[in-house]
Amino acid sequence: MAEIKKLAPAKINLFLHVLRKRPDGYHDIASFMQKINIYDELTFVPRTAGITVLCPNSDLPVSENNLVFRAAQALFSQTNYSSGIEISLLKNIPLAAGLGGGSSDAATTLLTLNEICGINLKKEELMQLGTKLGADVPFFIFGNSALASGIGDKLKIWEDLPKLHIVLINPCFSLSTKTVYESLNLRLTKKRINYSIPRFSTVSDILREMHNDLETVSLRMHPELVDIKQLLLRNGALGAMMSGSGPTVFGIFTDEITAKKAAEEIRKDSPQWLVFFAQSL
Repeated sequence: MAEIKKLAPAKINLFLHVLRKRPDGYHDIASFMQKINIYDELTFVPRTAGITVLCPNSDLPVSENNLVFRAAQALFSQTNYSSGIEISLLKNIPLAAGLGGGSSDAATTLLTLNEICGINLKKEELMQLGTKLGADVPFFIFGNSALASGIGDKLKIWEDLPKLHIVLINPCFSLSTKTVYESLNLRLTKKRINYSIPRFSTVSDILREMHNDLETVSLRMHPELVDIKQLLLRNGALGAMMSGSGPTVFGIFTDEITAKKAAEEIRKDSPQWLVFFAQSL
């Protein structure tokens, strides 16, 4: 079989509420997750045995410490698949950036191998397998937009979201999700938390609901993120916020032309940062 190429999209969180710290150490959240058109590229080549992962443009590990490797290993081990695969991963999504790149790569690996190796697990089974790899992995198997609750593993489909035109700024340092959550230091509570689901039919609805509980921690650790938010707003963003545990900050714009122009200006004035124009999928 010839090589198969697949794209693994990034995501942003349009809101992220941390509801409580759980007895198991995880946190219950309510978040709206949206895929965007910034992609890592994966190439799959069937082999007779073993799992080989190549990361030609990054210094990511290529063994068990790589989510792509672990995804292939988990799927093959669960289904007793006896042949092998070589996977080449070209990284375009910044690492540890709040954009879900690693989780998306793992999800794309599960979906692709399930198809090309004739394993044929159901979507729900793949999502269950994905949960063991990372909290965001099931979302990337699930769909383009979702309301996430629990630790991010309970997903509810969301349709008819307006098209979003986004500029993202990554300040070229990484932030550990674990560190950010630990610094949030929520008191352990077992009481049931009720969360009302917002309406999301217009861009105004989205702007009104934009909120990220993790921002307080990340902005305190890196005050320059406050400047990045302000820069996006000065360049025409209707609202700006950090995605996930950061440090990537995104702004939502009225239209494609305004967003592309803003991205161009910011890129010119701040060459030290990675600046992306993107749209929702």
